[in-house]
Amino acid sequence: MKLDISTPANRPLTGLGIRQSSDPAHAAAHPFPDGDGDGRRRVTVENVSPEIAAGRFPIKRVVGQKVVVEADIFADGHDVLSAVLRFRQAGETDWTEAPLAPSSNDRWRGEFEVTRIGNAAYSIEAWVDHFKSWRQDTQKKLQAGQDISVELLGGAQQLEEAASRAAEADAARLKAWAEEARNGGPETLETRTRLLLGDEVVGVMTRHPDRRFATRYDRELRVVVDPVLAGYGAWYEMFPRSCPGKAGPHATFKDVEAHLPRVAEMGFDVLYFPPIHPIGQSFRKGKNNNPVCQPKEPGSPWGIGASDGGHKAIHAQLGTVEDFRRLVTKARELKLEIALDIAFQCSPDHPSRWFNPICGKSAQEIPGHLPDRLRECRLAQPLAGAEKRD
Repeated sequence: MKLDISTPANRPLTGLGIRQSSDPAHAAAHPFPDGDGDGRRRVTVENVSPEIAAGRFPIKRVVGQKVVVEADIFADGHDVLSAVLRFRQAGETDWTEAPLAPSSNDRWRGEFEVTRIGNAAYSIEAWVDHFKSWRQDTQKKLQAGQDISVELLGGAQQLEEAASRAAEADAARLKAWAEEARNGGPETLETRTRLLLGDEVVGVMTRHPDRRFATRYDRELRVVVDPVLAGYGAWYEMFPRSCPGKAGPHATFKDVEAHLPRVAEMGFDVLYFPPIHPIGQSFRKGKNNNPVCQPKEPGSPWGIGASDGGHKAIHAQLGTVEDFRRLVTKARELKLEIALDIAFQCSPDHPSRWFNPICGKSAQEIPGHLPDRLRECRLAQPLAGAEKRD
């Protein structure tokens, strides 16, 4: 009886122990027969660390810290593998590569340093290194006393192929070495062997490997890079309108500027402000959390938004944008940083409808109106069917 072992196109392969995926990126990281490369993409990369929730969330570092990356990297057979850690600093579009080195039991390790504030990225690429595999096998045959004249011809061929991938200077050296390795009789065998197995040739070949069938990890993992002070630092909070020593109803950024040396002398690293934006008039709070605001009371700085601006504007009584920039400059001269409260609360008077879909409406026009719920409107999300409010 003839056994039919063919696999029709519509027959699932999962029962045969073969993973299937319609995602090309998955196929790149898991080299099963359904991947591209005609089965020649043989390396598997998995169990990458650090990686949070399959890459859904970024890891965090501060400027100057190292990101140590590990992964399980392996393939069938006894070929030598090579792998690199690919990383991209914040604001860059090109990848930089650092070598990954094997540690134990198919575990590989590498690292890079984050140097810029922002969002960095990293991933891994690995491949079967044919030249290093050739070198390993040739060394074994040499130690066993076998004739390696044929192996030298194979090595010379790999040098010629690498020359086509190399820049002009390295290409010329590789071609010259290949020519030398091909020519000569038994009397030059030892010299040609030392040449092809030597560290100089290995160094140049390492720069120009054949990566046509390399496996790239199927995720670009992210790193949120913060300033050094995000890792540690002493913070001093100040309401700029209530700057100490100010005689009058409302202080300004210039008054705060005069107070900076005292904050620095106390050993603080960061001067922290609550919101510095225009404050709405509608349902404004009074002092001591009083729901009724008396005339001339400034209101809560978290009730953001008025006719003169929202989150991109500065409260007129504090000063101008130029005044604020001057304050930041003066603070940095004293090795202080200025931190602002990123507050998404807003007043019904907020000019942006993205923040406040009820802005511009009277209380009577707001469905389900309750005055005590409108004193600090939360950030509105444009959800379908959200017109009706409880």
